[in-house]
Amino acid sequence: MGTVSTSTLSLAVVGAGPVGLTLALHAARALPHARVTVFDARPLAQDVSGDPRTLALSLGSVQLLQRVNAWQPERAQRILEVHVSQQPPSLPAVLGRLLGEPEVRIRAIDEAVPMLGAVLSYGAIVAPLQAAWVAAGEREPQRLATRFGTPVTALKPLASGVEVDAGIAERFDLAVVAEGGVFSEQARKSLSRDYRQTAWVGTVTLADAKPGVAYERFTRHGPVALLPLNDGRAGLVWCVDSDDDPVAELDDAQRLTVLNTMFHAEVGRIVDVSPLKHFPLGLNAERTLTEGRTVRIGNAAQTLHPVAGQGLNLGLRDAFELVRALSHSPDVDAMLRRLEWKRGPDRWAMIAATDFLARSFTWHLPGAGAARGLGMAAVQVMKPVKSALARQMMFGSR
Repeated sequence: MGTVSTSTLSLAVVGAGPVGLTLALHAARALPHARVTVFDARPLAQDVSGDPRTLALSLGSVQLLQRVNAWQPERAQRILEVHVSQQPPSLPAVLGRLLGEPEVRIRAIDEAVPMLGAVLSYGAIVAPLQAAWVAAGEREPQRLATRFGTPVTALKPLASGVEVDAGIAERFDLAVVAEGGVFSEQARKSLSRDYRQTAWVGTVTLADAKPGVAYERFTRHGPVALLPLNDGRAGLVWCVDSDDDPVAELDDAQRLTVLNTMFHAEVGRIVDVSPLKHFPLGLNAERTLTEGRTVRIGNAAQTLHPVAGQGLNLGLRDAFELVRALSHSPDVDAMLRRLEWKRGPDRWAMIAATDFLARSFTWHLPGAGAARGLGMAAVQVMKPVKSALARQMMFGSR
């Protein structure tokens, strides 16, 4: 039988990162009588607040964190404008003279929203989420539980539930896996592609930073992005070909020199670059979110190329839609079937878009760069198309 009352539903959340904790908090509020247990391998006492990894949240994600009382605006830099451009030569000479350098500018003011999104560190997202979850558990210990410090070693399907083994086997009506990790550390899923690209990440300091402006630049090696931070700094994501990596052998001074040749003139001078870390990029996605009474969301369901900066936002939408579906249906099995259908357009649109863009930088076809430049120029002048793109970035497919 698939019917489970929300007053008796038992939910296991495996993974206490941004997606897992948001799911747990949202479920605790939207399903006031359900039992929710969060599992994670790291100890509860481990301080996550200092994790400096830079993440971009869409407006929809910010709103979801506000809903679960885990948003700290003082630690975030709002994104008020996104400027996308392509390094010359982008267009044939004649078109270049007519159209100029192709670019797309998306501005919050044009979309009548307070911001397109926000940039903040991983620690600034997870620490308040974890604090909110711990506080919720202290208020309602009889139904909200925390199992940190012991990894989940097995999920065993049962006739009408799932057994979660984290040292002690416990039965739940539904288990949600929200711990994904990075591409290089994951077991390969049913849809997997190694892009043979490397992301170099760190921070830069700008001589004349424009607050709230995010930049993405398409180069012949791959996309490079600057995400606005406080104090004139920006988060750097620099994607290059792994087999012909132009970054690996450079020292910090040389990297700074190269970066100053890459961006649109509007960025101005980059005066400092931090030591950079690197990791390989690929697509690793499940064809379906559900298997029996186990659901995978976030990076556990789809790990994407960072070209559009939408991986975390997609995972948070997974979490929101799952809880909404649970709140509307006592039949768990029917709900899971509807969830697969409901999440399909958003998931596959984002998977297809990021996969296409990522692979386009590996194509050595005549005119590939010009085609991308023409597409950008067209989007800039077609306001309804640009607005639709902005809404997709902020809220996903609805």
